[in-house]
Amino acid sequence: MSERYRFAEHEEALHERASQAEGLTDFGEPDYLEGMRVFLRALDNDDKLHEGGSRAVRNQILHALRQRLRTEQAWKDNPQVLDIEIRRPIFITGCVRTGSTALHYLMGRDPGIQKLEWWLAASPQPRPPRPTWEAHPDFQAAQAEMDAMFEADPSIKTMHFTTAAGPEECRHFLYQCFTDDAFEVSTSVPEYEEWYHSTRHEHTYRRHRKLVQLVGSTDLERRWLLKYPVHLRQLDVLLAVYPDACIVHTHRDPRDVIPSYCNMTATYRGLMENDIDRADIARTQMRGWSQAANRSVEIRARHNEAQFFDLHFEDYVADPVGSVKRIYEHFDQPLSDEGEQALVQWNRDNPQGKHGKHEYSARGTGLEEREIIEAFGPYMEHFGMLGG
Repeated sequence: MSERYRFAEHEEALHERASQAEGLTDFGEPDYLEGMRVFLRALDNDDKLHEGGSRAVRNQILHALRQRLRTEQAWKDNPQVLDIEIRRPIFITGCVRTGSTALHYLMGRDPGIQKLEWWLAASPQPRPPRPTWEAHPDFQAAQAEMDAMFEADPSIKTMHFTTAAGPEECRHFLYQCFTDDAFEVSTSVPEYEEWYHSTRHEHTYRRHRKLVQLVGSTDLERRWLLKYPVHLRQLDVLLAVYPDACIVHTHRDPRDVIPSYCNMTATYRGLMENDIDRADIARTQMRGWSQAANRSVEIRARHNEAQFFDLHFEDYVADPVGSVKRIYEHFDQPLSDEGEQALVQWNRDNPQGKHGKHEYSARGTGLEEREIIEAFGPYMEHFGMLGG
C-alpha cells in the first residue's frame, strides 16, 4: 500500500508544479494562502480520501493555482480590462436546490444578456468569438472533464446537468481563492468548513469582479448574468463589491432542499472518499445553509429592497418564461422578440426531468422535520413557509 499523501507538506511543491506547467511565477496577492493552508491541513486530518480521490483533489488544487497564474498574466497583458464598468449585474442566488440552475439556463438563452460559460469559468480569459470555441484547447479540456465526471457517475446529470458552452456558476472564480463550498462538498474537512463559514471573503469577491471584467472585455454592451447559490453565504460582501447588483433570490421549502442537497453532496463525495456518512453531511449542510438563509433576511433589511426579486420554486415551475419576464421588468432589462422566442423554445425543448429525475428522500439523513424548521426558522417565517 502506497504511503498516504500529506497535503500540507507539499504546499511549495504544488506551487512549483503549477509554475512549471504554465511557465509563470506570479500567483498574485498572497491572501489566498490562508484558505489554501486551512484546506491542506484539513485534508491531512481526513482519513476518508481514497487514492483516486487524493489524486483528484491534487489536480483541483493545481488547476486553481494554474488559473491564478494565467489570470495574473492576463491582467498584465490587458491592464485596460480593469477599468471596465460592470453595471447592475444580475446575480441569481439563494439556497441550493431551489431551481436556480434551471432559471440560469433559461435566462442564458437570451441573446441580449451575457453569461459566464462553463469553459470560461474554468479558464478565465477574454471571451473569444463563438465559432472558435470547439477548437480551443481550454474548451476541449473542459468538455473532457465534464464527460469524465458524467461517465464516473451518470446520476450527476439528473442533479446538475452542465455543458462546456452552457452557463456556469461562479464557483471557479471563488475556487481560485480557496474560498468555495466545493471543498466541503467533495471532501470531509471540518476544520476548513469552520474557517470558511466564519470568515468574510472580501479578497475573493474583489478577484471575482476582476475576472468578470476579464471575461467580458470583448463584450462591453450586454448586461451580465451571474449565478451561484453560495453567494448567499457572502451576500453582504457581494453587495459591498457590487453595490448596484440586482439579486434574484430563489426560494424553496428547506424541508425539500436539505434532503435533495444531501443526496447530491453524498454523490459528489463518493467520487473522492470511502465511507460516506450521510447523517454527518445532512447536519453539516443544514447548519451552513440555515446560517446563510437566516442571515440573508438581516442583510436584506439593510439594503434597498428594489435590488431584490424573490422567486419561489413553485412559481418558477408553474411559469418559467413568465418568471423571467417578471425578473426583467423588475430590473429594467429589455427582452427582444428574438430573446422571448429563444426562451420559449428552450423551455419547450428542456422539460423538467429531461436528463432523468433526481430521486431522493430524507432517509439516511438522520434529520427530523422539526429540526429543519427550527434551523431555518427566521428565514421560513420571513418568506411565509411555515403555514400549513
